[in-house]
Amino acid sequence: MKKTKKIIFGSIVVFMTLYTIYFSPHQYYDNVSFSILDYKSKIDKDNDGIDDQTDILENVKKYIETKPKYKSKYYETGYPNDEYGVCTDVVAQGLLHAGYDLMELVNQDILQNKEAYNIKIIDKKIDFRRVVNLNIYFERNAIVLTTDTNKIEEWQGGDIVVFSSHIGIISDKRNKKGVPYVIHHAHPFQIHYEEDILEKYGNIIGHYRVS
Repeated sequence: MKKTKKIIFGSIVVFMTLYTIYFSPHQYYDNVSFSILDYKSKIDKDNDGIDDQTDILENVKKYIETKPKYKSKYYETGYPNDEYGVCTDVVAQGLLHAGYDLMELVNQDILQNKEAYNIKIIDKKIDFRRVVNLNIYFERNAIVLTTDTNKIEEWQGGDIVVFSSHIGIISDKRNKKGVPYVIHHAHPFQIHYEEDILEKYGNIIGHYRVS
């Protein structure tokens, strides 16, 4: 009987924990909450009337609304053409619909700077979907920003964050300390794609802004 009670109690604790994390209402904050001015890019790459910073963020949100399933696979099209994807596709899709074709851009940079990437076999269709390559590309071609999460005013929605083996887009939502959420795709069992993980996921090795 005692063992049964312990199992029931343990199950209730697990359920309540999962409910709190995934289903209970969360209090979100934004730039206004911390008197931080929204960053607006002076560039509109695709000439759609939306600045690049805003465009990237909006496109990423549209992408995760499709609830892509996680699977790492090779595509002849380069960009996934089905309902699957990985972390790098969140970034690639956000940039693609703002006028930045990462498949082409990364490939061009690799061909012109082979020593920087140290890739044995160059493959345009997959190289832009690897975290290590994207970190090198953005470090060479984007605005390099702080990796200190305490400097909350220097993190803006639409920025790119790179961890040791993961990548995502900074959200315009913040936690109660002002640290922004991250829009990302990490594993097959992920329920939410916009999460408070910036301080928790792991070592941040890069923080970039396209324009």
